[in-house]
Amino acid sequence: MSEHEHSYTMEQTSRLLGISAQKLRRWDEQGILGALRTEGGHRRYPREVIDRLVQANGGGFAEKTSRELASIKKTLAEKRRIIQLLIESEGRYRDLVETSHDLIWQTDAEGRFTYLNAAAHEIFGLAPQDLIGRCFFSFETNGAHVPNRRFLSTLRRNGEVQNHVTHLTTARGDDRWIGINARITRDENGQMLGIRGTARDVTEQHLAIRRAEHVALHDALTELPNRGALQRQVETALNTGQSGAVVMIDMDHFKRINAVFGHGAGDQLMLGLSGVLRNVARDRSGELFRVGEDQFVLHLQEAGREDVLSTAAIALDAVQNYRLETSPNRVVSSITASIGIALYPLHGSEWSALLAATETAIHQAKDQGRNRVALFNPASDALRSSHRRTHWSRLITEALDQDELALYVQPAVQLSTGAEVHHEIFLRIRDDRGNWTEATQFMGTAESLGYAPALDQRVVARMLTHIHEHDRNQRRRYSVNLSAASVADAAWVRELADIVRTSDVPGDRLVFEVSEKAAMENIDATSAFIEQLRPLGARFALDDFGTGFSSFYYLKRFEVDYLKINGSFTQDLRDSSESLVFIKAVNGVARELRRQVVAKGVETAETLGLLKDAGMLYAQGNFLRPVSPLGAASAATRVRGTRRA
Repeated sequence: MSEHEHSYTMEQTSRLLGISAQKLRRWDEQGILGALRTEGGHRRYPREVIDRLVQANGGGFAEKTSRELASIKKTLAEKRRIIQLLIESEGRYRDLVETSHDLIWQTDAEGRFTYLNAAAHEIFGLAPQDLIGRCFFSFETNGAHVPNRRFLSTLRRNGEVQNHVTHLTTARGDDRWIGINARITRDENGQMLGIRGTARDVTEQHLAIRRAEHVALHDALTELPNRGALQRQVETALNTGQSGAVVMIDMDHFKRINAVFGHGAGDQLMLGLSGVLRNVARDRSGELFRVGEDQFVLHLQEAGREDVLSTAAIALDAVQNYRLETSPNRVVSSITASIGIALYPLHGSEWSALLAATETAIHQAKDQGRNRVALFNPASDALRSSHRRTHWSRLITEALDQDELALYVQPAVQLSTGAEVHHEIFLRIRDDRGNWTEATQFMGTAESLGYAPALDQRVVARMLTHIHEHDRNQRRRYSVNLSAASVADAAWVRELADIVRTSDVPGDRLVFEVSEKAAMENIDATSAFIEQLRPLGARFALDDFGTGFSSFYYLKRFEVDYLKINGSFTQDLRDSSESLVFIKAVNGVARELRRQVVAKGVETAETLGLLKDAGMLYAQGNFLRPVSPLGAASAATRVRGTRRA
């Protein structure tokens, strides 16, 4: 068989396979379907190969090839589309990374930067390329070393760390606090490849937190650390087994200074004394705190008993020798303090016990005549007083927590007719035996420990509820005595005004009483209290008149409706001409100022007769009508010693 019999020409092959001659030439060049060359250069294709291709594809070689090629084209197009999406996604990712305000970073296994985004410049003060090969700790500030080593230790142990804050100094010398999130990257064998993570400049937030902490732990007026800061420092000393002393300096008669010279003078005095006592603290290796309106504390660590007593004596002398000039020709002098000392751990191994011992020592100093130093004495009367305070503190807390308070009532009446002027509310709580105890037993403790405003608010709420639900007599008024702490607290007064304003009880059915002593100790606050409640229709009484600073002049400052004379004057009428003169004088002034005077404590018919002879128009006491539980007293009950109009 000749060569031509063993091969096909290009035209024959094209016809048999259904493929164009041009494609056959291209396949030949690409080695897909090779051709033989004749001497004349013509392409010929092996017959055996072509026949096998035709037979294998059932004569549809061209069609199948087209389908396969179409599938390949489609696959290639899909791959190109996916590659394009990946390119676009990577572009978006790079845009996000490079434009992010957060630092995005990566290091090698040694912690040296291998990548940083553009935020590196703001955080470190250098361009990313200038930071490659360096690390965070290249910029750490003195003091950040130990926390940063802890950070690395935690990272290696847990594999990641979140919200670690470190203090850095930038290449420009600026302080920066940086919050870092980090995670270790590992190979398939668990070997560390490096670290990657994010970081953010948290300087503003960090400084804001530090400012807030400073405010929380410092006195606004003197910038001295406050009671909370003192507690932290003392508790740290106690927990580490140190010894030392708490020296509490309590200004004598500070409220009188406020009353006479004004609160501005009081603030000036505390500022001046803070400077004087700072010097004492510095010279004696102590630290000064302001723990109350009129109280400072010297904390002396690792100081012996004699050193502590000597320091306290120096502080006492410094206070006594201080002079405050409130105006060119007016000087506050003769300032004294009572100083109480408690040693730790001798007088207390816990903060609460140590504080109680210090306050008891203050009471000891005051009981001994003030202007002196007292070291805590567990056998003193002051300690027994402290135990009583603890006892009543527990009962008051239980009464508030369990809302177990009782209200009693006694009317003040017009003597000529027996008509009720108002019903005075009295608070009682249960004692250890379950009996209702009068407020005179516990109110002093409540005021000194800060419970009084909560008790006052609870009494007012109960009174309003009773009036709304049980007493529709629009002419009957109810009176409640408020503590000095409540009246002096502007926020508490605003809340009281809101309660009265939003209640269903008309304001003109309410009388708020403030003791003369409390009013005189804080004249401005009392006036502001009256001014805020007066527009709501409320009326006001100055209670226990004649016991405190009793000054008719100051009556013009207080727009009160009633003066309630203390029962000691009333009950002393038979044996004291001075009491009779006082009551007549109060009646005379009250008429001029259009105030109603109520004599309290009327216990006998004889006292009632003397009051009538003295010109008294209104009175209150058990002889006229005894104190009874709120709601139990009948408005129709006859008042003894009076007649109906």
